[in-house]
Amino acid sequence: MSAPVIPAAVRPYLAELVRRARTVHGNQLLSVFAVGSLALGDYRPGRSDIDVTVIVAPDTPEKALHDLAAALAHPAFPCPAAGLELVVYDAEFAASATPEPGYLLNLNTGPLLPAVADFDSAGAPAFWYVIDRAVARQSGLPLFGRPVRDVLAAPRRPDLLTAVAASVDEHAAGAGHLTDNRVLNGCRAVLFCRTGRWVTKREAGRAIAAAEERFEPIVAAALRSFERPRSEAVALPWVQVDEFSAWVSRAVRRPPRNGPTTPEE
Repeated sequence: MSAPVIPAAVRPYLAELVRRARTVHGNQLLSVFAVGSLALGDYRPGRSDIDVTVIVAPDTPEKALHDLAAALAHPAFPCPAAGLELVVYDAEFAASATPEPGYLLNLNTGPLLPAVADFDSAGAPAFWYVIDRAVARQSGLPLFGRPVRDVLAAPRRPDLLTAVAASVDEHAAGAGHLTDNRVLNGCRAVLFCRTGRWVTKREAGRAIAAAEERFEPIVAAALRSFERPRSEAVALPWVQVDEFSAWVSRAVRRPPRNGPTTPEE
């Protein structure tokens, strides 16, 4: 399977992001790669974020991280997507496979994202970052510097399954999540536990709808809503979404019948 192509609409933005990161960090910038929907080949204008992971040298000064956050902040540096979600790790942590958040900078900025520039990972929910690093390890698209697999260790499977279960629980709570995203993220979590591969939300939704007939209506509704921009997403029936979420929670904690599947390396 060929690697996804970065959409033309976001290429200038990513090129300028890399240029600004190089200006701030100089030789201490080791790698920049796109993750999330860009890496999985399902970036959607009006719906998707731009997700980026940055690896820097362990001795990177804190001032440089603050400078990077300022250099990338919307609207001074306009984000063409729903938002930019950028995480910076130092190279020692990135190579460790430690199941902690571990970031030096967690930056959210853009027209549809609440602005966040967090420089202290203590107390942050680890599962988001463990899953993001797993997706990056599998499918990260290089934008600058050393290849992803040279700088980023794969999370250990037990840590990753713990993170997936925590993510499912967080989505089941519902706060701050569109109902279509709750359903499709649940599909992706179940499919990962069954196959060991991360796929797009739409691919996961189609697979679960085909395999689990009783949930086909709610998954199909989520897929239809997901085709819309975030501002036009359809609110799905809460009773059906909650029933589906409860099934997902059980499914991701159930051992595979033929033993665990290991992701490709």
